[in-house]
Formats: sequence, structure tokens, C-alpha cells
Amino acid sequence: MYRSHVLVCGGTGCTSSGSHQIIETLEREIEVQGLSEEVKVVRTGCFGLCALGPIMIVYPEGCFYSRVKAEDIPEIVSEHLLKGRIVTRLLYDETVEKDEIKSLNETDFYRKQVRVALRNCGVINPESIDEYIAYDGYQALGKCLTEYTPEQVIQVITDSGLRGRGGGGFPTGRKWALCAPNKAPQKYVVCNADEGDPGAFMDRSVLEGDPHCIIEAMAIAGYAIGATKGFVYVRAEYPIAVRRLQIAIDQAREAGLLGKDIFGSGFDFDMEIRLGAGAFVCGEETALMTSIEGNRGEPRPRPPYPAVKGLFGCPTVENNVETFANVPQIILKGAEWFASMGTEKSKGTKVFALGGKIKHTGLVEIPMGTTLREIVEEIGGGIPNGKKFKAAQTGGPSGGCIPASLIDTKIDYDNLIAMGCMMGSGGLIVMDEDTCMVDIAKFFLEFTVDESCGKCTPCRVGTKRLLEKLEKITSGNGTLEDIDDLEALCHYIKENSLCGLGQTAPNPVLSTLKFFRDEYVAHVVDKKCPAGVCKSLLHYEIVADKCKGCTACARVCPVGAISGTVKQPHVIDVSACIKCGACIEKCRFGAVVKC
Repeated sequence: MYRSHVLVCGGTGCTSSGSHQIIETLEREIEVQGLSEEVKVVRTGCFGLCALGPIMIVYPEGCFYSRVKAEDIPEIVSEHLLKGRIVTRLLYDETVEKDEIKSLNETDFYRKQVRVALRNCGVINPESIDEYIAYDGYQALGKCLTEYTPEQVIQVITDSGLRGRGGGGFPTGRKWALCAPNKAPQKYVVCNADEGDPGAFMDRSVLEGDPHCIIEAMAIAGYAIGATKGFVYVRAEYPIAVRRLQIAIDQAREAGLLGKDIFGSGFDFDMEIRLGAGAFVCGEETALMTSIEGNRGEPRPRPPYPAVKGLFGCPTVENNVETFANVPQIILKGAEWFASMGTEKSKGTKVFALGGKIKHTGLVEIPMGTTLREIVEEIGGGIPNGKKFKAAQTGGPSGGCIPASLIDTKIDYDNLIAMGCMMGSGGLIVMDEDTCMVDIAKFFLEFTVDESCGKCTPCRVGTKRLLEKLEKITSGNGTLEDIDDLEALCHYIKENSLCGLGQTAPNPVLSTLKFFRDEYVAHVVDKKCPAGVCKSLLHYEIVADKCKGCTACARVCPVGAISGTVKQPHVIDVSACIKCGACIEKCRFGAVVKC
């Protein structure tokens, strides 16, 4: 029996910040202090509050230590773990109130969250099947195999209102119901873990923090549709997720929870991992299946749909990681419990990777229908440095932008689609007043052009033409006619592309044109970038009244474009300036400005 448990985040973010070194130092110091029999160190998955990593929580006190360094460990061990004196200087400031330690769940970041898909992330050791079982693991699978018929399982999922969390929002129960009646010698369950959106890390965190829930859910799906084989298609760029998932699969096989005659029910199900080919298009379900088959990842025309003819030509159900992560809890707690959260047409919760110009970046899980304002201002802590909120990008390269005027919009599938956005897999990038929306559209188009498989002409050629138009506008050479052409081309690509990548590629352009058309016009008519981002449309000047003649700007200029004498206003030679911004960063008096 241990008197203290120390949970250290082992997610990718904290690992990259040195959490593995912290664990090693912690275990060494605990041994030196003779506490090995009293204190247990647990490497967990992601806690969610990535901006404060590396993270450590000590129980039973629930002390939340943030931004921990290896050199802090001896003090934590000797003071807190040995003597019982909390090291207050390392505590997350929002957990301390009037010398009292608040629960992490009472902080702004966690207060409005409801963790369903993320329920075990940051709570259990993902490499221990015993810990997963201790938290009701595999009970849902046992319940399905011993109490429910396949048809009843599908009905529960249908009644819950669970929709696909991969972007499309297709009803999960309906997808399973379409596949189940199809007769075939072999059926498959596929988990799409090819998370390619810039700024998205939801699936990765679930696989790293709770891999067994995916195994359990896929086995339930297999039972429901009559499949005996599963594949997890996961990005090769997620080494921690791949390793922990393989450990979990091996443990499940050893425990008889994968393989032949699971729970003595006569049901057989096994699964294996397939590493992604590094292509964004493989996130599209038919391209993903083509890649699993060993071919180049290109989408297939539909129909036939995967439920009829999918992987290796057999009926297949494909869902993403977050969708599967909800399934065991729905089975255990009931369809009504899940449907009680969210909105009328968007039930349950949604995981978002919160990033960009926001104080608290990280992973959040909120009920559908939560407003964007609550996410940005309350959970995310607002915009840093006193800047104003300008827009939020949802859905990555396939999504669109929500402007500040719609910050009170409730986040669900239908509201986002109505605005020309989409849920996507759950990336949510916050932008402030210093963001150029034309440049944002160009950034996502660059990504799409690079990731297009090239199979169909509207996507292969059309996206390139879109990008050329955007480059022309941001370089100061655009015309009003270019803006009109841009919009017309977007609609053509949407209507004629083969797969979801091409069909949604114009969304960032269309949404920014809809809500920020004035910025496009400013680039074209005024030859100005209102946000001061597009280098071709700006120059630097020194305000003479503010300049003290300290020469700091001249000394850091890499091309010698700044001239002037000591204690006299300086001048920038616009023709020589390379617009690197070194002068504006160095000036302590705010004398250097973008124009």
C-alpha cells in the first residue's frame, strides 16, 4: 500500500519538454530518500493543460505542479513526499486560493469540461491493463457479449445520437446498421487514427493515454456488425501512441480479451496496427483503406460505400479514435446518459485541441452546444498580451473561420456548417488582431496543394490555381476581378472533386471571403495588409517624436538599412529594408512601426 502516488504526464507534449528525465530523477530521488515502498510514480497520458507542461500531480493532496524541471525534483521529494510540506512556488497558481489548495477540477480550464473520451487520460498508466480494468475497462465488451444481441448493441449506439467525430458527423449507429446485414466471409472494423490536421492532437492523446478503450470499442463494433478482424491505421509520426497501442494489444491478447472465444461467448476478434503513409489524404476513409491494402493512398468513387464494399472488397465499418472512445461509456451508462449532453442534433461531448493565440493551449472536452466565448475566454483563459479576439479556425484545412461577431455561437455540427465551417476532427486555432485572414487562407491552401493525391483534376489543378490567386493578392498584385474569380473557382472545386479533401479544400477561402472580405479588398485596392503580416504590402518607419536616438535599432539591422546619429531620430531606407522585424523587437520606445 502506497501513501502517495505521483502522476507525471507522459504525453508527447510533456515528453518533448523533458518529462522522461523528470520521471528518472524522481525515481532516483525517491530511492535515495528511502521512499520506494511508500511512493509510487505513475507515467500517465495527457492531462490536457499542455501549456503548463511538464505536469506532475501528487495524491492524495491533489497538488498540481506545473512547468516542473529536473532540478526541482530533489526539493519536491525531500519537502513534499518526505516531510509533507507542499512546494507552493511550483504549484499551478489557479489551484492556490487563500493558502488553500483547490482541486484541479475547480480551475477555469477544467470546470466546464465533461471528460468522456478523455476520461482516463492523465488518470491511469496507459501501459497497464490492470489499471484500465480497475476503471471499468472491458466491462462494456463483456456486457455486449453476454447480455446484448448485435442488433441491440447497434440500437444503443443509435439511440445515443453519437455522430462520427472525424469531421463528417455521420450517425455512428446508422453506419453500423448499414454494414451489419451485408453477408460476406469476412468483415472488418477500421479505426482511423491518421490525424493530419495542423494543430490537431486529439486522437494521439487518446491513443497515448487510454489505448485499451479503442481496443474494447473496436471489439464491440466487430460484434455488432459480425466482423472478426480490425485494423488501426495510425500515423507513423506518433511513435509513443504506436508503442502504447501495441503494448495494449499484446496485453489484451494475453488476457483473452482479443483472439478466440472472448469471454467464452464464441465471438472471435483480433486486430493489428498499420502505419500511415504520411499523406493527409489517407485520412479520407476510402484512401485509408486503399493504403491498408498496400496501394497508393488514393480515394475511390462512392458508391459502393465501405459498408458494402470496403477493405479488401469486404463490408467495413470505419470510425475515428474519438468516436470509438465514446462507445464503452455509452454501453455502460446507457444511451439516455449520453444523449442528455449536447444539443438536439449533436449529442454528447467533443474534444478540441485548443491552440494559437490563447493563454491555455491544450486538450479540452466540452458538451456540444458550449459557446465559442466560453471556450476562448473561460476555458482558454482569453487572448494574451491584451490583444483582441479576431477569429477561430475549426476543422483545419477543411474548415473555416468563426469571426469575433459570432463568438456567442454554440459549437455543434449544424451551427458550424451553417456558417460555412465544419467540426473537423477537433482542431480549434484561436487568432488575434495581428492575424491576416488572407494569409491564413493561403496557409491552408499551401497545405492542401501539397497533400492532394492528384487523382482528380478539380483538386489537383484547382487548388493550385486558388493558391496562385491568393499569392497574387498577398503580394500586392491582385485585382477585384481576382477576388470574384477566387470565389467562383472555390464553388467549382467543391462541386466536382472526388473526395472530401478536394470538396472541403476551398472552405478556408470561402469562410474568410464571407466574414473578412474587407481584408481582401484592402490587399487589392489599398495595397495594404490591415494586420501588417503580408511583407510585400508593408514597410517599417521610425516615428521621429518617439525615437530617442539610442541606436539600438541600427545596431541590430542585418542589412544596415537604418541610419542616424546618437540622440537624433533615425531613418529607415525602405529600399534596403528586408522587413525582418529585428528593429521593432529591439526598440524600447515603440518608435518603430509597421505601415
